[in-house]
Amino acid sequence: MIRAILLIFDPGNSWEGIVKAKRGLGFVLLVYLLPVLALSLAGELLGKAHFGVMQEYGEAAAISDRLLTVYGAVQFLTSLLVVIVVAVLVKSMAGTFQPRHTYGQCFKVVAYASGPFFLLRLADAFPVVNPWLSFAAGIILSQRALYSGIPQVVDPDPPNAFGLYLTSGLLLTMMAGLARFFTLLVLRGKIQINIF
Repeated sequence: MIRAILLIFDPGNSWEGIVKAKRGLGFVLLVYLLPVLALSLAGELLGKAHFGVMQEYGEAAAISDRLLTVYGAVQFLTSLLVVIVVAVLVKSMAGTFQPRHTYGQCFKVVAYASGPFFLLRLADAFPVVNPWLSFAAGIILSQRALYSGIPQVVDPDPPNAFGLYLTSGLLLTMMAGLARFFTLLVLRGKIQINIF
């Protein structure tokens, strides 16, 4: 969680620390990504349970516990799926330049760069905050982190680094946007999912 905050304010030095630590995929998943997802989602769900959600006509309304649980599960799973799929796509794109990049490197850069995005979802706990506003702010900060992370973690050839950053950032934005759209449909009750 602290690493995600550091990536917002000082991405260059944060990435140096990440590279020096040489953590594996399991560590990044279990010690960084899952806790950041769980804590940001817990804060968002607590806020929605306490303050309610904004309705179409600008009023905050209470949300049922069942819908809140379904929304939380869908939000968690889609967030995890976004990171995994974007990491696969980044590895595929990096492989077109040179096949030396591993999935672990690509997962690490996508997971760490997504941290600021997940943290800013805490703003969704308040019904007055438009969810697309927090999405935009989070994506901008994730793009900033990704810009510093691609050359240090994935280490592509210098002529290819900027192209890999642009395509990776675009993929992350598109996948996260689709996930946000889907989860908002679940929250509004437009898509019914029976988990229990």
